Amino acid sequence: MAGYDDRDGKIWMDGQMVDWRTANVHVLTHAMHYASSVFEGERAYNGKIFLSRKHSERLHFSANELDFQIPYTVDEIEAAKQQVLTANGLTDAYVRAVAWRGAGEDMGVASARNPVHLAIAAWEWGSYYGDAKFKGAKIDIAKWKRPSPETAPVHAKAAGLYMICTTSKHAAEAKGCSDALFMDYRGYVAECTGANIFFVKDGEVHTPKADVFLNGLTRQTVIGMLEDRQIKVHERVIMPGELEGFEQCWLTGTAAEVTPVGQIADYNFEVGAIARDIAEGYETLVRS
Repeated sequence: MAGYDDRDGKIWMDGQMVDWRTANVHVLTHAMHYASSVFEGERAYNGKIFLSRKHSERLHFSANELDFQIPYTVDEIEAAKQQVLTANGLTDAYVRAVAWRGAGEDMGVASARNPVHLAIAAWEWGSYYGDAKFKGAKIDIAKWKRPSPETAPVHAKAAGLYMICTTSKHAAEAKGCSDALFMDYRGYVAECTGANIFFVKDGEVHTPKADVFLNGLTRQTVIGMLEDRQIKVHERVIMPGELEGFEQCWLTGTAAEVTPVGQIADYNFEVGAIARDIAEGYETLVRS
């Protein structure tokens, strides 16, 4: 399979559709050195991007959290995403919008004089965790912790916050796992490297309170689905010692969609009725 830098297709970049292989940036791009970058991951189903506008609005929010303004409106971003799908002949696809501070007059930590760029790409991308939807993903526990809101803009979808995600996922994969579960700076259960997490006990659902990590759009959607089914949802502090008592578990995210979990470290979970129902219901919802 060709690398992501060597493919046929088109990428929208600063208002222009460019050939995939020429969508490049300068080596002194500020974002490459100082992580002044935000992004969105989205999925299109049958030609329609699920929760598209909410993703575009969050991209603007994240940029503001990193103290820069995207030079395109939400409406312009929405139109550009559709142009990318059309230009690449895609109906079911993963869509990546990324905004960043580029190369300019500043090359220190401060970069107020540097231009802000926006690019949007799309490609076919199957199940994020392979066949885990049927068997349940195997999850490691990360050595890193999600930081305090006093140390980082934890509610932004900012590239810099994913540094520990990359290292944690590499460590997990080296152990034969699909992902890693973070605790937060207080020691509470938080999320995985690119997905929120849910648990089931005695017919009720428990999920960590999203106070130090991204309140995912898929997470919010699934909570709504559970409430529609009259299933009690507890958004609360979850201690690591509680993992032993949960019966079912699943992950949510745009890439992950709804993926059941079979094992976290030494704790095992069944791919039970609620997990299967939510996974199937989500698949129906995004294609409706």
